[in-house]
Amino acid sequence: MRKAAVTRNTNETRIELALALDGKGKSEINTGVGFLDHMLTLFAAHGRFDLSVTCSGDLHVDAHHTVEDIGIALGQAFGEALGEKRGITRYGSFTLPMDEALVMTAIDISGRASLNYSLSLPCQLIGSMDAELIEEFFLGFTRAAGITLHIKRLDGKNTHHIIEAAFKGFGRALAQAVKPDTDYGSEIPSTKGIL
Repeated sequence: MRKAAVTRNTNETRIELALALDGKGKSEINTGVGFLDHMLTLFAAHGRFDLSVTCSGDLHVDAHHTVEDIGIALGQAFGEALGEKRGITRYGSFTLPMDEALVMTAIDISGRASLNYSLSLPCQLIGSMDAELIEEFFLGFTRAAGITLHIKRLDGKNTHHIIEAAFKGFGRALAQAVKPDTDYGSEIPSTKGIL
């Protein structure tokens, strides 16, 4: 089973994270940010990843460091769990409807960190969390995991629905990309021979 555990301790956050790529979608999430807990639970369930996250962050300042650092820790865990990336599908994409919202997510586990983020959120506050932190989460993840990620809002008016569609679609697209591809066996899916 492809697994990883990450501890990230800074002056701003203390994070313990465990990930199993070949899981059942079970999660135990306690970040101190209710909306992020909800999104990570959905991400794990739709990606069929087993995920455990606990974080103690400087929420008396705001949620920025907590959200960004959890993205970094999760990206590190994915990178570690994939190892050399032998035999993976590498690419994944999913267009997910959530009521009136429609969000496209596409992933290349390329070894190159790149984020094309265009959710264009109508509301700037979701619960007590600043909506702009969603981009910070995905930036942290892509940089730490070394993946190319495109997230694009195709339709939608409700900010909660748009973000929820993004996290569910992210889970499903990432599940496709990390899935073993029998055609590649133990090969690295790149003409370069490395990802």
